[in-house]
Amino acid sequence: MAESHTVSGHAYSPAMDGSTHEQTYRGFVRFVEIGTGVVICWVLALAVGGIREAWMLAILGVVVSGAAGAVGALAPAVGWRAPLVVAILLALYLAFA
Repeated sequence: MAESHTVSGHAYSPAMDGSTHEQTYRGFVRFVEIGTGVVICWVLALAVGGIREAWMLAILGVVVSGAAGAVGALAPAVGWRAPLVVAILLALYLAFA
């Protein structure tokens, strides 16, 4: 986000709450990161089902990636790393099974 305190003559007006804007931006970025990770898991799950004919594992991958996304959203310290673990496991299965 742009640094508003470094531009001379331009700052948040008193009617705008700068910290709330920053917090909303950070939340949006975290949501996009987690959502992207979950969608990558879905694509990998579809590849596992389509290429390896392991549709039950693909369904399990979709369900677990949704749960991992929820964990990442509720625990900011975990964030996008939760869906990443599921994506790595699905990619390993796709590569080596």
